[in-house]
Amino acid sequence: MPARPTLEWLGEWLLENKPTKPIALASEKYQSAFVFAKPHANTSAVLEMIAEKFAEQGIEVLTEGEIDGPTIDAEKLIDQHYYAIASKATITTASQLPVPAAKFAETFGEDWSTVCADGRCFNSLEMCKHLGIDAVELNKRWKATTNLVKFGGGFYCASIVDGDKTLYVFNAFFMSMRGKFTAPGSAIHYYVVQFDPAKLSWADFRGAVLGPTDPAKAPDTSLRGMMYARWQSLGLEGAPNTTDNGVHASASPFEGLAERLNWMKATIADDAFGKKMLDAGISEETIKKWSVDPRVPMPDGSSGSIFDALEDLDLADCIAKAVEINSA
Repeated sequence: MPARPTLEWLGEWLLENKPTKPIALASEKYQSAFVFAKPHANTSAVLEMIAEKFAEQGIEVLTEGEIDGPTIDAEKLIDQHYYAIASKATITTASQLPVPAAKFAETFGEDWSTVCADGRCFNSLEMCKHLGIDAVELNKRWKATTNLVKFGGGFYCASIVDGDKTLYVFNAFFMSMRGKFTAPGSAIHYYVVQFDPAKLSWADFRGAVLGPTDPAKAPDTSLRGMMYARWQSLGLEGAPNTTDNGVHASASPFEGLAERLNWMKATIADDAFGKKMLDAGISEETIKKWSVDPRVPMPDGSSGSIFDALEDLDLADCIAKAVEINSA
C-alpha cells in the first residue's frame, strides 16, 4: 500500500479484493428485510417492476444479486429457508423424527416402532433414493395417496404402496418445490432492503407492497397483484399461484435477520437488528436457535412458532416482544 493511498489505488484494491457475497449492514434507525424474486419470476421485466415499486415506496436497496440453483442446492439454502418443512423432508432421517406414535397408529393401523425397525419409513430424499425416482414422480405419488396425516405445522406423513410393502414418507411435497430453486439454470434475484418504520409499517410492507400469499387476492398495486395481472407481458410461463407467487419477503424484522444469516452469511453482531437483539439481552445462542422457527414457550404459558409470534411487528415492537418471549 502506498504511503498516501490515492483514489485510483483504492479503486484497484477494491476490484481485486471485493467479497464474493456483499455483507448487508442495515441502519439502526430502519428495519431491514430480505426479498427475492423466485426462479419462475426472475425476469428482467419483473426485476424492473420490483425496483420501481421499491423506489416509489421509499424502500432502499442495500445490496442485490443472484444466487444460482446449484449453489442453493449445494449449500442447502432453500432447506434452511423452509427449515420447519425441510427438516422433515431432507435434513433429518425419518427414524429420528418426533412422530407421535399414537396418532401414527390411529391413522395407519401400524406401530411406529415396528415400521422403523422394518426400514419402511423415509424422508423425501431417502424415498427418492430408495425407489429410484425423482422429485416430480415422488410428488405425483404423494398427491395420489389417500392415506395422509398432519402431525403438526409443516409435518405431514403419507403411506405409499410399493409392491407388497407399505412405505411411509414425510413432507414429499417439499421436494418438488425445492427442485424449482435448485435446478440447473434457475436462480433467485435477491435484495436486502431497508425502510423507515415511521413511514412504512411492516404490515403495509407485506400487505400493500408485497401482497398476500394468494396473488389472485392481492391488491392491484402490490407486486404480487401486478404480477398476477400482467404475467404474460412480464415473461412468466403461467399465472402466479399461492406457491409460485413471484416474490418472497421476510415476515418480520426478526425473520429478516434469520434470512440474512442464511442467504447472505451475515453475522449477528454485525447486523444492525442482530446487534439490537444482543443489546436487549437475547443471547447469540437463542437467536441462532430461533432462526429456524422452533416452537418456544410463550408468556401466556402456551407454546408456538417464534416467527408467527413476531410476524408483522415493527422494529421496536419486535424487539420488545422478543425480550418478553425470551423471559417466558
